[in-house]
Amino acid sequence: MTSAGVPLRFWWVNQNQTYKQEVLGGYLWSPKTKANGARNPFYEFMREVSPGDIIFSFCDAEIKAIGIAQSNAYEAPKPLEFGNIGAYWDLVGWRVEVNFSKLTTPIKPATHITLIRPYLAEKYAPLRSNGYGQQSTYLTRLSDPLGRLLIDLVGTEARMIVQGARVEDFSLSTPNIGQVIWEEHQLNALRRDEHLMETEKQSIVLARRGQGLFRQRVSSVERACRVTKVSQPEYLRASHSKPWRDSDNEERLNGENGLLLTPDVDLLFDRGFLSFKDNGDVLVSPVADRVSMEKMGLSTDLLRNVGSFSEGQKGFLQFHRKKIFLEARVSRDTEKR
Repeated sequence: MTSAGVPLRFWWVNQNQTYKQEVLGGYLWSPKTKANGARNPFYEFMREVSPGDIIFSFCDAEIKAIGIAQSNAYEAPKPLEFGNIGAYWDLVGWRVEVNFSKLTTPIKPATHITLIRPYLAEKYAPLRSNGYGQQSTYLTRLSDPLGRLLIDLVGTEARMIVQGARVEDFSLSTPNIGQVIWEEHQLNALRRDEHLMETEKQSIVLARRGQGLFRQRVSSVERACRVTKVSQPEYLRASHSKPWRDSDNEERLNGENGLLLTPDVDLLFDRGFLSFKDNGDVLVSPVADRVSMEKMGLSTDLLRNVGSFSEGQKGFLQFHRKKIFLEARVSRDTEKR
């Protein structure tokens, strides 16, 4: 079973509280961590969803919809329609765009638990052994055999959805909806800030696109693209390690919060497909398309070590690895042993 020649991957999302908002809105959203800051594996899994993945929507003990992921995960504030519990603009999580199709005939997994139980993973399973949902689970990866079984149990309607699966209107150059709204909110707040002079505001706004004072300061620290070694200024972009949207005004203009990167590397770094360890080792996300990267000229030889960073740079890169880089920091065991 493939989509456009790529093997399908299956996910399960428990949506008892957010089914209406997410299915109608066409997305998944989760916080990045638990309320106490602790890591949550079911939020971490958001980082490894890829366009074209199949997502089973579970609500009120039924699989009610099947979705096709339209994007990778990206950071975005809590959707307004979730309600105003907590500070909306300050609660930033992971968002994935999804094209959901509601099922005309939902199925109850509990009715088929004898068939399903042998395929439930020992770790991060979406269901209890009786077929009812795990209260603590939000999103979790399913094994290929379990995903295929669920397609068969839903029947013709599910097969039609999967066979017609395609990633609609998504590309790396497509703006992420949640981030566009978020940054517009921040820009409006910046323009209203009476404590900043107009020249300061202009510098901060220009820094959002890697221009002006921010670029000058990055250029005093970096001389060339770390990955491709291109040094001609006209071919380089100043890219924030801790994104503009996440930074305070000082960080937005800090030269150590930036790297000079060629456009393709900048795009991959900005979207979380690439990152760097403190010692300069290149990190490549498990959801990055290696074939496409090769076509960009980013061969394995280039993606090794790019040299160490200053102490200031290391702090900002730590943020990038923890909050932007698309790799779930949990065990990937999804098969029942």
